[in-house]
Amino acid sequence: MEDNGNTNQINRTLLSVLAHPDDESFGMGGTLALYAKRGVDVHLVCATRGEVGEVEPEMLEGFDSISALRVNELRCAAGILGLKGVHFLDYRDSGMPGSEDNHHPQALAAAPLDEVAAKVTHYIRELRPQVVLTFDPIGGYRHPDHIAIQLATEKAFYAAGDPQMYPGEHPPYQPAKLYYHTIPKGFLRWAVRAMPLFGVDPSKFGQNGDIDLRALAAEDFPIHARIDYGEVHELKEKASACHASQGGGGFSRANRLVGWAFRAMAGKDPFMRAYPEPEKRLRESDLFENVNGVV
Repeated sequence: MEDNGNTNQINRTLLSVLAHPDDESFGMGGTLALYAKRGVDVHLVCATRGEVGEVEPEMLEGFDSISALRVNELRCAAGILGLKGVHFLDYRDSGMPGSEDNHHPQALAAAPLDEVAAKVTHYIRELRPQVVLTFDPIGGYRHPDHIAIQLATEKAFYAAGDPQMYPGEHPPYQPAKLYYHTIPKGFLRWAVRAMPLFGVDPSKFGQNGDIDLRALAAEDFPIHARIDYGEVHELKEKASACHASQGGGGFSRANRLVGWAFRAMAGKDPFMRAYPEPEKRLRESDLFENVNGVV
């Protein structure tokens, strides 16, 4: 591997690699806003333009497509979060698991892994982040696009420093750290038990009732870092509101009970560290912790 993210760096750079417009706000938006406020160059690679998202017809007024609307919403959110750059991979939204859109020729979920990883590698080498963020191995809630971009990002992270992998216009560069954004499963298990008491089916959660919290609660990932973004919580809320076509607030708008719990948890983003391999009891409060040569 060449040119390691631990050395010879001046500006701190963070790259978040996600699937759709709104992922950056509903998920790790607090973390992105926090680091942008601290002077970090924060970039987003967005694999699709959310072409398959469900949108109320009246929201499309002034836009020629769902993707145009959702890109506009993303630009709004990016400005509020303080992102330095938004970069698209130009794949098509694959829709939810089991839909016909999964098999569309341009769908992210149908794209060869090496093809997607090569595109992500290009941006890692161009932007030279010390820290890379993406979804956990089940894509948060098993969305096929989330899983596809997580796999591609993981492969790209290790390939970026290898001159034999995906050679291109930029020299090899190895980032220092890779993290997966995840959901505390203790919280999900609590929600699954509590929701039926309020007449809510935990297997039909979300704006479209297509998220099974029971299944998600069975998957558990270690949490190695918790990022306290309380000082920019309002920015995360405002950025989420930009995505009005998708509910303007993710889970917190989908259900009062779980919404209350998410608000109670608001202010800290949990991450699993994939690289370097963490010590068993690792607890970080800064994603740039132990990254040398940055200011």
